[in-house]
Amino acid sequence: MNWLFVSLISSAVTSIVGISDKTVIYRYSRTPLTLPLLIGMSQTTVGLIALLVVGVPGEATFIMSFSAFSSGVFFGFGGIISQRVLFTQEVSRTIPVTQSAPIFAAVLALLILGESISPLQWSGIIIAVLGSALISLRMDSGIHSIFLHKSFYFLMLSAFLFGAANVIGKLALEELPVMYTHGLRMLALGLVFLTFAFRSDAWHDVKRLFSAKSPALLFVVTNEFITAQVGLITLLWALSLGPASLVSAVVGTRALFTVLYSMVIANIWPGALGEETSTGSRLSKLVSTLLIVAGIAAVAI
Repeated sequence: MNWLFVSLISSAVTSIVGISDKTVIYRYSRTPLTLPLLIGMSQTTVGLIALLVVGVPGEATFIMSFSAFSSGVFFGFGGIISQRVLFTQEVSRTIPVTQSAPIFAAVLALLILGESISPLQWSGIIIAVLGSALISLRMDSGIHSIFLHKSFYFLMLSAFLFGAANVIGKLALEELPVMYTHGLRMLALGLVFLTFAFRSDAWHDVKRLFSAKSPALLFVVTNEFITAQVGLITLLWALSLGPASLVSAVVGTRALFTVLYSMVIANIWPGALGEETSTGSRLSKLVSTLLIVAGIAAVAI
C-alpha cells in the first residue's frame, strides 16, 4: 500500500486522540498527571501484550531493538511535555504546534538516514515554523499587543522529540517487523509516563475515577486501547514504506484535522473542550494551521 495513503489514515485517526485527551483533562481530571498516569498504565499493558503475542523475531538484533525502544522513550518524553501543556491550553493551539515535528524529522533524517531535502522542502519547513509560531500567539483582553505564549517553547521541544522518535523508529523498521517495533515503543512510552506521572495526587485521582465509574474511563479505554493503537501502528506502517522525512510531513496534517474536529465539537457542544469560539480565534487557528499544512505539503513534494 502507498505510504502517503497510510500516513493520511494515521493523521486522521491520531488527531482524535488529542480531542479525547482534552475531554478527559477538561471535564474529569483533577491533576495534570491523572491522564498521563492512565496512559502510562494502559500503554505499558499494550506493549507487554504485543511483545508476548508477536514474540522476538529471529532477525531482531540488540541494536535495532534498542533503537525501537529508544524511539518509544523519545515519544514518551514528547508526550509528557505536550500532555502537561494540554492541561492548561486549548487542544487546537497545542496539538498543531507539536505537529512542527516534521521540521526536526527532516533535519534528523538528513543527518542520520541520509535522506535528501530539496530547496522546496526547506521552504516548506520555514512556512511550517511560521505557522507553528503564529498559532501560539494570543491577544489578551485589555492588551493591544500580541505576545508569544511561553508554552510554545515547551511544545517545540515536544515536537523535536516526536520528530526524533519517528526517525529512530524508521531506523529500527529497516530490520524489525512493525508489530514488534510497536510493542517495544509502547512499552517504553508507558514506562516513561509511569515514571513521571506516578505521584500520590494522580494515583488518588485515578482511584477516584475507578470508584465513581467515571465516564472518563470509557474515553481512556477507547482512546488508548483502540484509537491510539490504530494511529500509531499505521504510522509505523507508513514509516516502513516511505522516507521518515516525508511520512512525518504528511502525518503533520493532523494539525488540520485537530482544528477542524475541535471547531465542530465546540459548535455542537459549546464549552465542551474549553475552546475559544470567537470569529477572530477561529480565523487565527485556521490560517495558522493552513500555513503549517502548506509547509508540510511542500516538505512532502
